[in-house]
Amino acid sequence: MRQLGILGGMSWESTSSYYRLLNQGVRQRLGGLHSAPLLLHSVDFAQIAALQQQGDWDAAGQVLAEIAQRLEGAGATALLLATNTMHKVAPAIEAAVDIPLLHIGDAVGQALQQRGIKRAALLGTRFTMLEDFYRQRLAERFAIEVLIPLEDQVEEVDRVIFAELCQGRFETASRDYYLKCMAQLRERGAEVAILGCTEIGLLLDGSQATLEMLDSTELHVEMGLDWLLGE
Repeated sequence: MRQLGILGGMSWESTSSYYRLLNQGVRQRLGGLHSAPLLLHSVDFAQIAALQQQGDWDAAGQVLAEIAQRLEGAGATALLLATNTMHKVAPAIEAAVDIPLLHIGDAVGQALQQRGIKRAALLGTRFTMLEDFYRQRLAERFAIEVLIPLEDQVEEVDRVIFAELCQGRFETASRDYYLKCMAQLRERGAEVAILGCTEIGLLLDGSQATLEMLDSTELHVEMGLDWLLGE
C-alpha cells in the first residue's frame, strides 16, 4: 500500500473519523490484520480558526503548506486535507509539494456525477457555502448547480459547526434545524444534500432526513482508500 498523509485537527472531532474510516476501509478491502499506513499532522485548530476569522487566508495557507512539505518529506505519497473549508487554500498546498492533494470537492463532485445529480444543496461553514472555491469547482468540473440555505440560516448553520460540533456537542435542536434547512432546500429543487463540513455527519444519521445526504468525509475517505490501494 501507498502511504497517505493527513492534514488534520480542523477539527480533531472529524479527523478522528478519518482515521477510523480509513482503517476500517482497508480492513474491509484487504481483510485480516491489514490497516492503513498513515502519517497524521494534527494542528491546533484555534490558530487556524483565528486566521479564518481574520480573513488571513495567505497565512493559513502558509501554515498548511509547510505541514504538507513535512508530510511529503516523511514519506507521504499523497495528501488528504481533512476539512472542507481549508480547501480554500488548496492551491497554496499544491504549490508547495510534488505529491497530489486529493481534493474533497472532487470526491463530492465525482459522487454527484455518478448519480446523475444536477442540483445539490450544500451545508457547511459560511466560508464553504458563500465563497466560490467550493461551489465553483463543483460547477465548472462537474456541472453541479449548488443551492445554499437562506442568509439567516447560513449564519446558524455556521454557528452550530464552530460552537457545537467542533467542540464535541451534538444537540437535538441543532439536528432538527439542519433537517428543516434540508427540507426547505428540497422544496427549492435540491436532489441531494452535500454535508460539506466534515463534522456534520457526526450530527446527522439520515434517518429523519427528507433529502438524501452525501457525507463529504465518507466520500473523501473513499478517495483516500482508492489511492492507498492503487485502485
